[in-house]
Order: sequence, then C-alpha cells, then structure tokens
Amino acid sequence: MKISADHLKRYQQIARLLWKYGRRDLVQQMNVAQGLDADGETVAIVSDDAVPEQLADDLEAMGPTYIKLGQVLSSRPDLLPPAYIKALCRLQDSIAPFSYDEVERIITENLGGRISKLFSRFDAEPIAAASLGQVHTAALRDGRPVVVKVQRPGIREQIAQDFEVLNAIASFLDEHTETGKRYRFRVQLEEFRLTLSQELDYEREAQNLVVMGRNLEEFERVCVPQPILDYTTRCVLTMEQVSGRKITAVSPLGLLEVPRGELLDELFRAYLKQILVDGVFHADPHPGNVFLTDDGRIALLDLGMIGHTTPAMQEQLLKLLIAISEGKSESAAELMIRIGQRTSSWNAQEFRRKIVQLLAMRQDQQLHQINVGRSVLQLAQIAAENGLHVPSELTLLGKTLLQLDEIGKVLDPHFDPNEAIRRDVAALMSQRMLRDATQGSMLSSVLELKGFMATLPSRLDHLLDMVTDAELEVKMRMVDAPMVVEGFEKIANRIAAGIVLAALIIGAALLMRVETTWRILGYPGLAMLFFLAAGAGGFWLVISTFVRDSKAAKKKAQRFDPKA
Repeated sequence: MKISADHLKRYQQIARLLWKYGRRDLVQQMNVAQGLDADGETVAIVSDDAVPEQLADDLEAMGPTYIKLGQVLSSRPDLLPPAYIKALCRLQDSIAPFSYDEVERIITENLGGRISKLFSRFDAEPIAAASLGQVHTAALRDGRPVVVKVQRPGIREQIAQDFEVLNAIASFLDEHTETGKRYRFRVQLEEFRLTLSQELDYEREAQNLVVMGRNLEEFERVCVPQPILDYTTRCVLTMEQVSGRKITAVSPLGLLEVPRGELLDELFRAYLKQILVDGVFHADPHPGNVFLTDDGRIALLDLGMIGHTTPAMQEQLLKLLIAISEGKSESAAELMIRIGQRTSSWNAQEFRRKIVQLLAMRQDQQLHQINVGRSVLQLAQIAAENGLHVPSELTLLGKTLLQLDEIGKVLDPHFDPNEAIRRDVAALMSQRMLRDATQGSMLSSVLELKGFMATLPSRLDHLLDMVTDAELEVKMRMVDAPMVVEGFEKIANRIAAGIVLAALIIGAALLMRVETTWRILGYPGLAMLFFLAAGAGGFWLVISTFVRDSKAAKKKAQRFDPKA
C-alpha cells in the first residue's frame, strides 16, 4: 500500500480513527505495509475511552466524504451496534452550513445571474445543511415558493482526494485480511463512489424527481416535488417547496389528525411498486428525507440516491420477500444462492444452517414485529461470511426497507409489513404482467412464433430423416469429466487387483496337490509362495483403500467446514 506525501495526513486521520475504535491490528498492519512505525506512534495514539457519540464528531471533522459514510453506516444495524447507529443518526441533517457569500457566488456562476435578479425572495439562512450541500427557501419572480439546493464549494475535489486514500486502504485490506477478502471492501467502496458521484450531479437528481413523480402518480397520498429545470445545473437544484415537517418532528397529537394506517399502507405499496415493478426506487428514505405535508400527504425528498433493479432481479426479490415474510428458510436460502456469486470459500452447509436459524428465530416473534429490511441485511451478511457475494441491489433494498420500517414505527407501531407484502403481491404481479404485455412486446412474441412455425416443418422433416438413416447423434458434456474419469480408473484398478489376487489364491490351492521336494512349513513351496503373495497383496489393497477413503472424507469435510 503506497500513499503519497500529500495524502499522508488523511491516512493518519483514518488510522487514528481505526485505532481509537478498537482496530489496532489493522492500523499496525497498514503502518508496516507503508513503512511507518508499527507501534502506532505515527497515528497519535488516543485514549481508550472512546464513546459512540464521539464517532459522529470524528467523522464530521474529517469532512464531507466521511460524513456521508457515517450516514450510510447509520442505516446499517447489521454492521454496527445500536449505540453507534443512534449516534450516527445525527449526521443525517445536523451538519454545519457554509457561508451565504459562497452560496451567492455558486448560484451566480451556475445560473448566470445575481440572486436578486433570479428570485423575488431568497432567505440567507439555510433550512437544512447536509454533507454535500444545503437548502435555502426562496421565491421565483412569478411568486412561486421554491427551495434551492446549493452544493458545497470544492466538494468534488475533496471527495476525489479522499477516495484515493480510501481506495489504497481498501485494496490493502482486501489483499491482506480475511475480513477484506470476505466483504470485498474495494468493490463496496467503488459502489459508494458511484453513488456519491450521482448525488453530486443535481441535473441527474432533477431527472430522478421527474421520473419518480411520474411513476407515483397513482398514489394520491404520496407526492414528489418537481424541479424547476431552468433554474437547475450540476451544482444548483431548484424545486417546488413542500410545506410540512419531517415525519419524526410531528407530535403524537399531530399524527392523530391524519389517517396514519392508510398513509403508511400507501407509502409501503408505493415503495414495493418502485422496487418490484418500476425498477427505480428512492434508496434513502431516512426520516430527514420524508415529510408529512400540511395537507396530510407523504413527500419524498432528496432523490440523489436511486436504486435500480432489472426485471430478472425484480422476480427474485419478490420471491425472496415472500419467503422472508412467510418464514420459509429453505426457499430463502435457495433464492440467495441463485442470485449470488459463489467464491472459493463457499460453505453451503453452514450458509443453509444459519439461514434456517435466522428465520426460525423470526418465527418466534409476532409477524408485525419482524423487520423485513433487517432480515434482508442479515441474509446478505450471512452470505458474505460463507463465501457468497450477493448483488449490491440486495443490500440497498434491505437498507431501504429498514429505513421504511423506522418511518412505519413513527406513523403506526402496529403496522405489519409482512402482511402488506402478502396482500400486495397479487396486485404487483398483475402490474408486472400488464407492463410486459405492451403492444411492442406482444408484436415481438407474435413475430417469434411466426418464425418458429414457419421453420418447424422443415426441422421436423430433417430430424426424421436423420433418425431413419441412423445418423442421429446425441452429444453429452459432462461437468468435471476428468474427475469422473479418474474415479472410474481407481475403481477399475481395484477390481483388477482383486481379480489378480483371487487368481493367485486359486492357483496356490491347485498347486497344493503337486508334490515337490522343496517345502515350506511342510507344504509345497511354490504353492506357499503364491499364498504369501496373495496375502500381502490383499493386505496392501485393504490398507490403501482405507487410507484413500479417509483422505477423501477429510477433503469433503474441509469443503463444508474450513475449520475442520
């Protein structure tokens, strides 16, 4: 692992953070690889009394990249203890803002005009500040109220520098630690980098708002604010203002005034449709991004992080959600194996055992107490621990459902997401079938059927001619053919050795009747030599058979249990 002198300070900050929170082994290994002091002096050893609340402060002090990383970790209870999750939740919307002078400069450079000319009103105090930007309320020249999202100055360059250091560290962990080989930090870091690059492109986010608004038109209680495209660039996003409050900021008395059950049920159906029908879903519905509007609707904000699912993946995810909601461990395990990628450390037996154990514990709970998102994340974690790499879409889905469940607890603690999944499956399948049954797809199927029917008579005629002339050949391709051939050769060798030994015994018995002057133990000498040779050969055959079978059994056990 080689890091340039310009990035040494950032490396030391990361190493100090790892050291502070108990991963001194990794810090020492990284220091040795970089030629630094292995005892940790270069990373300024700190006290051992680090508490979870300090982690959020440490990440915030390191800059926007690490703040965003903390936000991601705050929604991953499968990776961090509850105390750390609670502490990191502060990073979702409690970040220090940057100055209004910078805001004015960025807007002028990107929109080509001064704020006073572009807006009839622009509030200098931001209503929210996040790791990548901050939001101001304003009004257009025609009086329409809007919010303006302004990107932090220099954020792109800083993130690029941070990822150079993080990439070097992730590469080292992947190559030199078992944890890195299991979780493939470099792959996850690359996915994180792509997500950040998409969030930094406000023009892409504006397009996401348009697409999401169109896809969710059928849900009257769910709304998505639309962008003002003429006032939007890569660094400035202007969109309709939503009058309301964060879902977690609404008082219990205020929640009594809205139909909470109907609201949550429609929100859940909207997300299932996004994931399992549309193939595009809002992947960051933490409480700071979900508002309860003044007219009693749910508003989805901050669509910079979007997840995508292919039609094939949608079918597998739908089956997986049904299996989890009904506690079918075998079906869930088979689906995970089908959508995952096996590695050299794949342990099928242990994987299935842990899946059965996980869902069995879930069955002991009340159905409405089961967190589907947490179950999906735990399934992904079990897969990683046993050498099965699952697509990133599955982890993103689990995180999204987990955040959605947190919102559900605020609106209606008695809401049962498992029942909602089972209830909405039929409607979702109908929507998928109607979506696939478009005029274009039906025309394509008719053309394929026409081509098949046109060539079917000639193909059947050719096949019958081959059968009549005895020219039909069937080719078989065996998987692991060399291993099969080797096994047959071992069996043939053992049979041949047994036949030879039997022939020696029979020959010796016949020679016993031939009188000779040379005797061994009073018996004809040649016959005794054959008997001794047959006995030695038989002993060797039995011993070699047991030894080989024992080695084969050990290898088989090691494949299913690496510790064996």
